[in-house]
Amino acid sequence: MSTIKLAKLPDKTPIKLTIMMTPDLQQSLQDYAAAYATTYGLDVPVTELVPAILSAFLEGDRGFQRQRARN
Repeated sequence: MSTIKLAKLPDKTPIKLTIMMTPDLQQSLQDYAAAYATTYGLDVPVTELVPAILSAFLEGDRGFQRQRARN
């Protein structure tokens, strides 16, 4: 077997997660989806935006990133 530069791709199998949220948070997410549609001209459902929002939040949390790197 030959060695190539690109490593094996990580598992990207979606995992379903069911959550409960307050009506205020649900409304904020709907408002965000509307802002996204206005900005990009694409209607994307909240269910597709939430993973991207969570990823951006976690990547932007420097305290979390430092703690994660230590573990």
